[in-house]
Amino acid sequence: MTSLLGTPVVLPNGTVISNRLVKAATSEGLSDSENHATSRLVTLYERWARSGAGLILSGNIQVDRWHLERPSNVVLSDETGLDRLAAVAAAATSGGSAFWAQLSHTGRQVSDLINPEPLSSSDVDIDVPRGLGLTFAKPKAMTEADIARAIAQFATAAGLAQKAGFTGVQFHAAHGYLISQFLSPLSNRRTDRWGGSLENRSRLLLEVMAAVREAVGPDFPIGMKLNASDFQKGGFTNAECIALVGLLNDSSLDLLELSGGSLEQPKVVGISVKDEGADAIPASTRKREAYFVEFAAAVRAAANMPVLVTGGFRSAQGMIEAIQNGDLDLVGMARPFIADPEIARKLISGEIDTAPTPEKTLEIGHLMQWFSVQIDRMGDGLMPDRTLEGAAASEQFVNLETGYMTALLEQRGHERSVAA
Repeated sequence: MTSLLGTPVVLPNGTVISNRLVKAATSEGLSDSENHATSRLVTLYERWARSGAGLILSGNIQVDRWHLERPSNVVLSDETGLDRLAAVAAAATSGGSAFWAQLSHTGRQVSDLINPEPLSSSDVDIDVPRGLGLTFAKPKAMTEADIARAIAQFATAAGLAQKAGFTGVQFHAAHGYLISQFLSPLSNRRTDRWGGSLENRSRLLLEVMAAVREAVGPDFPIGMKLNASDFQKGGFTNAECIALVGLLNDSSLDLLELSGGSLEQPKVVGISVKDEGADAIPASTRKREAYFVEFAAAVRAAANMPVLVTGGFRSAQGMIEAIQNGDLDLVGMARPFIADPEIARKLISGEIDTAPTPEKTLEIGHLMQWFSVQIDRMGDGLMPDRTLEGAAASEQFVNLETGYMTALLEQRGHERSVAA
């Protein structure tokens, strides 16, 4: 029965993805203080290269060093450190998987310790749930010059990723990052050609797509991660997503990944902390295990390119049913690849029928920290420790992030002193 998961998918440009399972992007946090790739990142992707996934997506690779999701993100803005990133690409493709660089600009979603003056579509503060331990500065509305620079940064990063040996790129337009900030009426209050109507709010996304295509040429695969919905009252809706896909059909996009939510509404991990607005689905009427599959079929029906859905898939049966029902073409998983780095091979072969779910034993506040610590272990060549308790993982994560932040700020202080 699981043989369907092992069948290939052909992208519009002719690229073949060898099977239906995708290691979705997961923030690794394994750069050095200059935001270059490290040997630990190579070790991590050597392990995932043996996962059996048809496609592996990198974690956030930032296009702007002042807009980081974490202090230890890799930044790809010039050729400095490109040889190290090439080693990561070689490791990730060593098992036959495709390996795409996920390119991102955080906009306002950057710690105020890293950037006290972040850029965004408008000067609207981010409203994050309490208890995350994160603080953000009020963003500055981007000027025309800022927007042009951001578009160029995506294109530059895409060209560099291609040069480093990645087999494709995906740009991040979901989860409340910069492009998503332009799409959402909640964060985009502009009255110029970049705000207001959906056509205007999606202009940045479409121009990034065009610039990236020009940078990498016609044959290199380009993917995009888009919210099926922000699941936030007044935000980007599923109806707008479907309309936007109609515009994307005129582009050369090769793969559309659907996810949902943001740091303000962490729906991607199955949590809602705000009114979900027009796209709320009562738990009593939810039919399938994945968070966004209810919305995927309508998007896929409107799309000319294959659709990947990430978020909540755990059982082979659920994955197969979603493919057979025409809801999607590929299944993305993130946390299962951390809990079991060989999960794709096992699901495709039928060795197991359900992905491990250690998160069921964890408190919500410990969830992301637990998985981050497991990635850190794999970077050291260790297997995930499923016996690790949530509180202990949270403490380890805080210590790790504090160390990374200290190293980053010291490095930048050194750069300023040298420049002076």
